[in-house]
Amino acid sequence: MPEDQPLFVIDDLHVSVEGKEIVKGLNLTARRGEIHAVMGPNASGKSTLAHALMGHPRYEVTKGKVLLKGENILRLKPDERARRGLFLAFQYPRAIPGVSMVNFLRSALRSVRDEDVPVREFRAMLRETMDLLKLDDEFVRRYVNDGFSGGEMKRAEVLQMGILKPEMAVLDETDSGLDIDALRTVAEGISALADGTRSFLIITHYQRILNYVRPHFVHILFDGRIIKSGGPDLAHELEAEGYEGIIAAAQGAR
Repeated sequence: MPEDQPLFVIDDLHVSVEGKEIVKGLNLTARRGEIHAVMGPNASGKSTLAHALMGHPRYEVTKGKVLLKGENILRLKPDERARRGLFLAFQYPRAIPGVSMVNFLRSALRSVRDEDVPVREFRAMLRETMDLLKLDDEFVRRYVNDGFSGGEMKRAEVLQMGILKPEMAVLDETDSGLDIDALRTVAEGISALADGTRSFLIITHYQRILNYVRPHFVHILFDGRIIKSGGPDLAHELEAEGYEGIIAAAQGAR
């Protein structure tokens, strides 16, 4: 991959759900090491964007391209996108009764690498990430998300990210349902992975997670389009003034 080539490019993306267009021409470029925050009110298209990027079959891409390291990944299945280095942390992760976290994580890592993972290497990675997220041994013996609290589910998502170490991570409202202590712990896990080798797209409704994970760029999404982009101060402006003023200004400029 050439050094000057962006890691991730969303180019004029249009997405429909059951025949209704939700994302209406979205553009975003992320270079390696950058953290982008996409913020927006309810029903602006945030989760539709996240699911479409990962290839959920319910979300139909009708136009546009999504390039990861220069390759258009829209033709790929979700598992192939994951092998290319894309990761999605779900807002509402599914439970998988009967499958322990530790077995799930090792199988996922083996699948993404397309080769077996030495036990010693896996255990070292697991221990390091668990310590970072303040998780005890009992956590990874439990079934995936089965009976987990909202905060435990989000820690499980970040634990997966810490093990798989994707190059491009999309986090769909990872901060929702977290109390302040859980939010800080999850944010510390994200920050530890933000080592300049990978990029993040943090999709969020509120500014609070951005108090702990400082983005390079903030984008405001409304009615399926990015209506304003800026630096981290844009999130503080939004927190102080709300979405209404920014939306009204964007609509007035059309």
